[in-house]
Amino acid sequence: MSEDAPHRPRDARGTRTRILHAAGAVFAERGYEAATVRDIAGRAGVNQALIFRYFGSKRALLTEVMAEGGKEQLISTPADRLFETALRGVLAEGGKPDADRLLAVYLRSIGSADAAPDTVRALGEEYAAALAGLSRADDSELRAQLAMAWLLGIGLMRVVVGQEPLASAEPDEICGHVLAALEGLLHDENVPRGRAGDQRPEGRR
Repeated sequence: MSEDAPHRPRDARGTRTRILHAAGAVFAERGYEAATVRDIAGRAGVNQALIFRYFGSKRALLTEVMAEGGKEQLISTPADRLFETALRGVLAEGGKPDADRLLAVYLRSIGSADAAPDTVRALGEEYAAALAGLSRADDSELRAQLAMAWLLGIGLMRVVVGQEPLASAEPDEICGHVLAALEGLLHDENVPRGRAGDQRPEGRR
């Protein structure tokens, strides 16, 4: 008997959550364009028509995955652990809750013209704002955005490109290097803000 049979009681919230979890996994593994509604329906154990009934389109489903996953991670993670949580999520890439796969979903989907750039942009701004709040530097917003760009770059090279030795490096080793540098970026208020050329040794001017 199909799940959307009219005389069968439905747990709409549970079904919706199951679809979101399945979609997050499929988008993280295959990217937006390669993922199909049939794939997602099969992973969730529902009829394809139910996905369209609940979400309307694959694009809307991606938007919801990003919004729900990002909201969960932002609410449940202290600001000083947010960067590391997102970084470890993409380094693990798989076997984690959907909130931890959020960056992988983004990296495998953002290149598509039909993806959800507005939602992704807004989510990125919320993450950057949380990181900026950790810094007392005058240019804290810039530093936070640089940190986010670094995070996405690491994910791109490891998850999408598969560049070695980054692709096979141990997560703890990567986190050790990155978090040490992040500490300096966010918390060193004495970093000169002039152009790089203005910081050269006297003998090279």
